[in-house]
Amino acid sequence: MGSTVTVNGGQPLHYVDHGGDGPPVVLLHSFLMDGEMFAPQVSELRTEFRFLAVDERGHGGTPADAPFDYWDVARDVLGLLDELGLDRAAVIGTSQGGFIGLRMALLAPERVTALGLLGTSAAAEDAQVADSYRELAATWAENGPVDQLTDMVVAVCMGGVEADDWKAKWRAITGPRITRMMETLVSRDGLLCKLGQVRCPVLVLHGSADAAYPVCRGAEIVEGVPQAEPLVVVDGGAHFLSLTDPRAVNPHLRKFLAEHA
Repeated sequence: MGSTVTVNGGQPLHYVDHGGDGPPVVLLHSFLMDGEMFAPQVSELRTEFRFLAVDERGHGGTPADAPFDYWDVARDVLGLLDELGLDRAAVIGTSQGGFIGLRMALLAPERVTALGLLGTSAAAEDAQVADSYRELAATWAENGPVDQLTDMVVAVCMGGVEADDWKAKWRAITGPRITRMMETLVSRDGLLCKLGQVRCPVLVLHGSADAAYPVCRGAEIVEGVPQAEPLVVVDGGAHFLSLTDPRAVNPHLRKFLAEHA
């Protein structure tokens, strides 16, 4: 299911257009995931919005054959809008998807109508955390995605959610691919000093039990963005918030998108 287009100077980009007559909303997934992580939002809200679920570089059906950064991926997604003839769209991004959504809003402020950010950060990665993630990627590249590694990812990112289907997908991520994806994640530039340039309305949701980024990372974004709505803290919410806590998340997304998308 889905389609692949060529964008941004030759980069293949896989996406699923869930259709409908509602306002277009781009869905940007977390690290190691793909567009299917937004199934809970698509299932509940697809009659109200036209969801475009993107597979980011190195993930799902989109390759990453050379080093890249999240500015590149933001340009990929803007290129998809061009291919679809869409001048503007709202963007929802969870974790890594939020890194990309913020960059889209900075690169092309006139094209992002609204930005929803879940479990994400505008800061550069903590150096100590970055080193530990590089070690994880090196072990993964050498030994494959053994159960100890995938169980760790699930514990940090998903809390108690059942993740066997995702673990099966992760088994296909090996060698240079995981190294390249991880280096993009941990070496990203910080955006805190640029948040004042984000012009669109922004909704930030953050789980109180997020094991990757503390709630203060979400609060920083709210403080820095001129049109940010009050921070929404989801009690007990995990890092991959849109997937793990849709009952708490979806009403906020519906209201925000209905007002601004």
